[in-house]
Amino acid sequence: MIDDLDIDLAPVVAEQPDPLLFATVSGAHLYGFPSQDSDVDLRGVHLLPAADLVGLREPEETRSRTWVRYGVELDLVTHDLRKFARLMLRRNGYVLEQLLSPLVVHTSEAHRELAALAPGVLTSHHAHHYRGFAVTQWRLFEKTGELKPLLYTFRVLLTGIHLLRSGEVQAHLPTLLDEVGAPGYLPELIAAKRDREHGKADVDHARVEADVERLHTLLDEAQAGSALPDAAGAQDALHDLVVRLRLEG
Repeated sequence: MIDDLDIDLAPVVAEQPDPLLFATVSGAHLYGFPSQDSDVDLRGVHLLPAADLVGLREPEETRSRTWVRYGVELDLVTHDLRKFARLMLRRNGYVLEQLLSPLVVHTSEAHRELAALAPGVLTSHHAHHYRGFAVTQWRLFEKTGELKPLLYTFRVLLTGIHLLRSGEVQAHLPTLLDEVGAPGYLPELIAAKRDREHGKADVDHARVEADVERLHTLLDEAQAGSALPDAAGAQDALHDLVVRLRLEG
């Protein structure tokens, strides 16, 4: 049971065709600005049998399903362990946020081992992930005028800045507000988002554009001055973990 969702997600885990090493909540609930009608984004890792990887059939390395339960739309995406580990090594901040999400639906010792290796895959080049994601969301905001992509723009920029400065993956926007000098109007936007999932953003476009540009500059500066390495150091450890868990599975 995730307290802020007030629904029991354990049956979702039990229904999966292969064991889940972990399942967490991502999306707006993780980012700290869910609306009353937000869907629930479940993300995790499944473990395929070894025969599925060495046989002739194409393995289901990624599984995706969307359905309604308890009157709530659930969106479940899981990757096989090997694919997830490869994504971790590709400077993908999104999968690290899923792995380290505090909104845990299901966990295991394997989950804890993966999370322990997360610091070893962090690099200064994770800035590219957050920079690109922010550009995509800003374009969506300019196209639709909706509040959701605007908040996503601020969220990913602040997460990236914080990561490059501190080496910590922090996806929860309200937690980031004071730490990195976020615009003072963000709490009002977060509150507005909770009332309507697809509402328009009532903002001064020139002001928010200037703040987004400023945060891009801060991200560039954080990358230039980051103590994070240029390359991941956990590749061998991840390889060994994947092999061991596959054999044990």
